[in-house]
Amino acid sequence: MSEQTTNNVGEPQAVEGSEQAKRLMEQEEYGLRRPRDWTRFLVPVIGVCWSLFQLSLASWLLIDSTYTRAIHLAFAFSIVFLSYPTFKREIRLPGLRWLGEKRRVPWGDMVLALIAIVAALYIALDYEGLSTRVGAPISRDLVFGFLLVVCLLEAARRTIGPALPIIALVFTFYAFFGPYMPDFLSFKGVSINRYITQISLTTEGIYGIPLDVSARIVFLFVLFGALLEKAGGGKFFIDLAMSLLGRYKGGPAKAAVMSSGLTGLVSGSSIANVVTTGTFTIPLMKKVGYPPKKAAAIEVAASTDGQIMPPIMGAAAFIIAEYVNIPYLEVCKAAAIPAFASYATLFFLTHIEASKLGLKGLPKADLPRFFSTFVGGLHYLIPLLVLLYELIVPRHSPDMAAFRATMVLMLIMLLQHPLRALLRGEGTIGGGFRRGGEEIFRGLVAGARNMVSVAVATAAAGIIVGVVTMGLGGLITDVIDTLSRGNIYAMLGITAFASLLLGMGLPTTATYIVMASLTAPAIVTIAEWQGFFVPLIAAHLFCFYFGILADDTPPVGLAAYAASAIARSEPIPTGLQGFMYDIRTAILPFMFIFNHDLLLWNINSWGLAILIFVMTCLGAFAFAGATQGWFAYRNRWWDVPLLLLVTAMMFRPDFFGDLLGIENHYVAYIPGVIVLVLVIAWQKMRQRRAEAMA
Repeated sequence: MSEQTTNNVGEPQAVEGSEQAKRLMEQEEYGLRRPRDWTRFLVPVIGVCWSLFQLSLASWLLIDSTYTRAIHLAFAFSIVFLSYPTFKREIRLPGLRWLGEKRRVPWGDMVLALIAIVAALYIALDYEGLSTRVGAPISRDLVFGFLLVVCLLEAARRTIGPALPIIALVFTFYAFFGPYMPDFLSFKGVSINRYITQISLTTEGIYGIPLDVSARIVFLFVLFGALLEKAGGGKFFIDLAMSLLGRYKGGPAKAAVMSSGLTGLVSGSSIANVVTTGTFTIPLMKKVGYPPKKAAAIEVAASTDGQIMPPIMGAAAFIIAEYVNIPYLEVCKAAAIPAFASYATLFFLTHIEASKLGLKGLPKADLPRFFSTFVGGLHYLIPLLVLLYELIVPRHSPDMAAFRATMVLMLIMLLQHPLRALLRGEGTIGGGFRRGGEEIFRGLVAGARNMVSVAVATAAAGIIVGVVTMGLGGLITDVIDTLSRGNIYAMLGITAFASLLLGMGLPTTATYIVMASLTAPAIVTIAEWQGFFVPLIAAHLFCFYFGILADDTPPVGLAAYAASAIARSEPIPTGLQGFMYDIRTAILPFMFIFNHDLLLWNINSWGLAILIFVMTCLGAFAFAGATQGWFAYRNRWWDVPLLLLVTAMMFRPDFFGDLLGIENHYVAYIPGVIVLVLVIAWQKMRQRRAEAMA
């Protein structure tokens, strides 16, 4: 293995605001507590044990799925209560200071962690007894079930904020007081026995499908991403993108898009993506002339869209597969065109901004050399290729594919430094093995830490899903139908707005679970009432996309806060600018609800798939040009409606095919291409005329 390039485009310590952004990420991902006594060893040890347990499940350890979910949640609880204090601010009242203690783990949180662990494991410890008492829980069952709900809501409050616990409590309140609601909202209600049984003691609530997917699959992919980052893969992606694109117009911005997309392949966190890539790319964007706000916004948009990139897709792809009951590869197939078209359009947007600002790229001498960078980091691509091979060729299960790719990656991490010592004389072989072992250890810990919020969010969302399955599903559809007056467009607007609103306070995966449980079936049903078909996968992806877009939507938008810290810009204007860039992503869900070709629904031809992808990109480019005031050159007012017409024709060839009486609706692409070529020609003529007059 060759040495990874050292001709770096920037050093982390020289990047403005990078430490502040890292602290924000660590606060969100890892918690606020930094113990200084012996308790500082607890979380790393627990994290390694958790990671090894999950790797064992994927290889040799065979246990019932209920046990798996319970142990998975117990590990998450232990890290939550040891890492996250009760309150973020210090409490100065005597006797209550431990509630905000950050320099050690107080005994109160240790006791709470033990209670939560026992409550989480209760379903496994008394599995046989519970199976004989279904529907007739004894007092002990109710006590432990109640403790589980309380501990879970507190864990969710500490890790992801109050939004999800409040929503869960609202649904719980509704489950008990539904009979006393107005007729429009009345619900028969449930007893305390049924609530505790279904939510805490069966696999239809907390231990439901989302937590099962988190335990079986998501952990392994998150662990894979954490190990790849510790091995140096993230830095390799940045240097590779910069060596390819840095010298072109607006090169650092284009490199930011590419590196964020590559990082998004294995990262499910937009804020982590911002910190990983933005630390390097944002200062370089500013260096070539991008205003701080736009430099940060480009990174935010690129990192946010990283969650729609297969194979991880913010951990939700696997849950989508379970909910829709289709193979995981079908989810990746459905997400492929929207994801890659969205990134291609963002790439084009950076070119538009560079053209408007008259920017150039970086000097070639300041950039890494492509060949040495590529060869030096070639070994980082091997685990990714193994992962893709396992998923596509033998079509192994996602957990098996992730496990094998992780094993290959850990072997590379163990050997890369000794081989450098042997071949290049860099250090000693023993020191190389020691360094590789340390990187693996840190990766195992980081993977577990990164999973805490996902595990807690999926478990807490299970409370909402459990209440819905008690009989609220049909009522919710009726309520949404009433609010939208049976109009599918109004229904989609309500869903999009609610997803954005929820996503401001919830992780993407939790937002998806909640919205998919509440609205995805309603979208399909209301569409059917209006006489047209919407695939269930389209409804689920619709909810997922708008949950993602909340990451850069003010006033919360944590990704925008992280990027603005690096760029030294204002967070809310940065978020607004990022959302403006992401409008091209926001229109895609509305399009694939009606044009299923965008999801490759029943499309099995590579040629046709490529045609749809290219035309989708052209439509998205036209939309970006219309909204940014520039396509090939500065827009005149009449260019905008023409570009929007091209957008519509590329996204809805079926509609225009029917309108024009064309039997093969793909032929309707041709008029759209002609209009686009004419717009480009007119704008180029104006550009040449303006340059001649200058």
